[in-house]
Amino acid sequence: MDPFDSNNQERANLPRNMIENSMFEEEPDVVDLAKDSTAFPAFPALDPEEAVYEPRASRLLVRGLGENELDDDEEDYESSARLLGMSFMNRSTAQRPSSSPYVRQSPPRSCSRPSVRTMVVCVLFLVIVASMTMVLYFLPGCTFTKTGCRKPNSTAPLEPVYPQSTTGEPFPWAEYRLPASVRPLNYDLSLHPDLRTLTFSGRAVITLSVQHPTRRIVLHAAELNITNATLQVGSGPVGVVPVLEYRPRQQIAVSLGVELQTGQLCVLTLEYSARLSHNYDGFYNSSYISANGTRTVLAATQFEPLAARKAFPCFDEPSFKATFLVRITREPGYIALSNMPKAKTTALPSGLEVDEFEQSSVKMSSYIVAFIVCDFISTSTSVSGTNVSVYSVPGKTDQAAYALHVVTVMLQHYNTFFDIPYPLKKLDLVAIPDFLAGAMENWGLITFRETSLLVGHDASPLEKQLVASVVAHELAHQWFGNLVTMSWWNDLWLNEGFATYMQYTSLQEKFPELDIGNLFLSVRFRSMDKDALNSSHAVSTYVNAPEQVAEMFDSVSYEKGASILLMLNASLPGRQFEKGIIQYLNDFNGSNTVTEDLWNSITQVDVSPHRQSVSDMMRTWTLQKGFPLVTVSRNAGHVTLTQEHFLLNADNATHASTSLWHIPVTYVTDNCSLAPECRQNFTLTSKTGELKLADNVRWLKLNYKNTGYYMVDYKDGGWASLISALNASKDVLSSEDRASLIHDMFSLSRLGRVSFRQILALLEYVRSETETPPLSEALLQLNSLYRLLEKRQEMELLARMKVKMQYLFGELMSSQTWGEEANVSRQELRSALLETACSLDIVNCTQQARDMFHQYTMSNETMRIPGDLQKVVFSVAAQSDEGWTSLLQTYSTISFDAEKRKILQALASTQDVRRVTWLLRAGLQGDVIQTLELPLVVSAVSDSFAGHLFAWDFVQENWDRLTETFPVGSFSLQSIIKSTTSQFSTQTHLNQVQGFFSRLKDAGSQMRSAQEAIENIKLNQRWMEHNLPSVRHWL
Repeated sequence: MDPFDSNNQERANLPRNMIENSMFEEEPDVVDLAKDSTAFPAFPALDPEEAVYEPRASRLLVRGLGENELDDDEEDYESSARLLGMSFMNRSTAQRPSSSPYVRQSPPRSCSRPSVRTMVVCVLFLVIVASMTMVLYFLPGCTFTKTGCRKPNSTAPLEPVYPQSTTGEPFPWAEYRLPASVRPLNYDLSLHPDLRTLTFSGRAVITLSVQHPTRRIVLHAAELNITNATLQVGSGPVGVVPVLEYRPRQQIAVSLGVELQTGQLCVLTLEYSARLSHNYDGFYNSSYISANGTRTVLAATQFEPLAARKAFPCFDEPSFKATFLVRITREPGYIALSNMPKAKTTALPSGLEVDEFEQSSVKMSSYIVAFIVCDFISTSTSVSGTNVSVYSVPGKTDQAAYALHVVTVMLQHYNTFFDIPYPLKKLDLVAIPDFLAGAMENWGLITFRETSLLVGHDASPLEKQLVASVVAHELAHQWFGNLVTMSWWNDLWLNEGFATYMQYTSLQEKFPELDIGNLFLSVRFRSMDKDALNSSHAVSTYVNAPEQVAEMFDSVSYEKGASILLMLNASLPGRQFEKGIIQYLNDFNGSNTVTEDLWNSITQVDVSPHRQSVSDMMRTWTLQKGFPLVTVSRNAGHVTLTQEHFLLNADNATHASTSLWHIPVTYVTDNCSLAPECRQNFTLTSKTGELKLADNVRWLKLNYKNTGYYMVDYKDGGWASLISALNASKDVLSSEDRASLIHDMFSLSRLGRVSFRQILALLEYVRSETETPPLSEALLQLNSLYRLLEKRQEMELLARMKVKMQYLFGELMSSQTWGEEANVSRQELRSALLETACSLDIVNCTQQARDMFHQYTMSNETMRIPGDLQKVVFSVAAQSDEGWTSLLQTYSTISFDAEKRKILQALASTQDVRRVTWLLRAGLQGDVIQTLELPLVVSAVSDSFAGHLFAWDFVQENWDRLTETFPVGSFSLQSIIKSTTSQFSTQTHLNQVQGFFSRLKDAGSQMRSAQEAIENIKLNQRWMEHNLPSVRHWL
């Protein structure tokens, strides 16, 4: 395979204008419903929940005016007219004809000129006449009647403005959220995917319950061709009904001639056809290359958050729970899977077969429904009466054993911990070859990316840690998310934060050998880094549009959500937290909740006489963005704690923040600092608080083991005392506390609170450090600074930094072994140290890596490279022509997905710009490299000196295709934006990034990730401006 064939040399010149996804099209034409015309049908009275008003900022298309031709005054006038129930009429401004029968005649030359008095009288007369005319014209006719005009009813609701459907008729709903006038009780779904034509047909029979009187039924459908629709009300006749569609909001509606009454049941039947999606969401086609080289096609689903509507018409919101019965028509050589066990299979005369699954025994939200048509093979076991299976493509069944072991242990654990048994008869875990997300918690049919589920028998502990983490997370969702579901996506953290928390805490208990605590600490640090930006958001925040929903799947919902639960658990006595979540699951079993429901459940289990409201504390952590900085000032035994919003403000402006948090402060002192009983508590609820220490206390350290979600700054010699203590003996603090000091100090440096000299003073102690958390954090922070300087081509400083890093870590780097290592923590540390050493081109590291790769190739890839060393060995090899070519060949033939990803990262680390360009284009095309791996390729290219500008150019040139593949707001697109911009620190790059996103207009310009990128560049630029002289001096 020659990636540099002459035909591949041309770079794709794709249009740079954003193609808007149909989900995000502009607002529709506004129909003038106030006009009294028989052209438009009468609309029914509003449902009680329908408080739909046209917002002031709406884009109104008015007769005779273009969309943007209203100035502010005209727009105000139009709005006022609508408030009065008037139709806004565009008055003609055409000029008068040039000729007129009323031509002014020239006065005779003999006439005398009128006097000044006469002229003044005439002018006054004309002004009076004109004024009276205007008054009569603009006042309503009722002004001069005996009864006068009716006073406007200020309490009457505004008439909703309905958009136009695809047929031109008014669509009877004007909101993103569906009306609550009807609710689904059951879906009877029949689907027939054709894997040859990549199309499918379907039939949805939806049983509905009327909640209050209504004349229309509104639900979701996207990219479905509705061919027939019928409605049966109660036991009445079945009648054909017309279906209106409003594509920008992916909604369809049935308008009725009669009003449905509260309590009635009706059955809506919709027949439709569609193409299988190619964007990894909805009902989409996937494929894999079998061992004999043939391509096998399959169909799978990914519905979260808003894509069930692409597979069948439905009420695609979490609160519309219902039961489901699914039938799949397939070819005999395939199997079908769904949430429930298969009930029966029926052979059709055509030779096809229909699999019918049991009706779901639980009510489900539409986003956790799933079905797959494939030829996979399973390995199974039974756990507490539940049949558990792991499915994979033929030839990879032996890689499913570890996942089956983990799910067996964790299912038993969760059944006991939650005190509610898993409610379904079966639990399938399926590895999908083309799967964009890491995994998806569909009830009874959890789907995974292959790298998140399959590992070989010789897999490293780090690779097993990844699989165990994802399995534990998705299994926790069977309770948190499936059994009890958030009411709307603004509270996504109730699903994801809880599943993340359970993932880490449960694995720490059941699989202690995986050392999952180190990873949990690291992700808390990374969550705070993002949450410190002004572009962050509250844990529970308003979302409405689809792209807003997609952007909720971020570190705030996941890692911050888990972090504040960890903090809450640590601050509550005994088992109150555990009892509270069990109470929560029992109280809302099968229902939908909001955040306040959780706090109430945890509060209610507290039986102490001085019960305190958990809500009072936790609302400060979920309803405002960011987190606090606690500043410690000490005067002998008196300690003052002051809290403020830790905000990395990129605009250098001073913002007075009134944010306050209820902070469960923990601290230790030099008298007792390691054991859990050393921890002391103090609750800070106001701006400042005071605590007292013994006069002989030399230092104190806040946030014991970093269980609190806040940072700390130490004034009045506080930092100096801690640094002195660490230099005397690192063991005066736990490894978590030492890591948090390093993280907080680097963060405070970005805030401008500490100097680079102080950072270097703290890092002096790491020469004696041996534990993974502090060393990994120090390496991460210094490597980030190194890459920033590299992208600015500060070559002299880079040489000095290399010397400094060798001084700090050189002994540890040279002492690392290159053989198998069983301990996960030591694997993590070895990987971080050797990747840094080889990236700095330290000779003994790069030579060891080359030697190991040579042995690997000479053995025809049969020699086992330890999993934690694969990335560094492959990356060093990829810097040579021979090594890069060999790795590309290995990538195309190897079957272990974890190893394939490391090879791909190594290929993307090359400094050869031809190869960088080829890799980016290959990832976009999806033939040699799966398109779902493109974010990984872009990230690795962006880290390299040669590739980072190519990666940013690639994103700009191919934005249209990127957003066709990865939805606007999706995690994949967030990752691409962050990796290509996070290492910029100059005004030129800032201008480029701002200009690019501003040109996108609606489609992408308002993404939170775009705002975050701009903010990060400004912060990098500011840090460089303020600290470069100091860095030059102290290095």
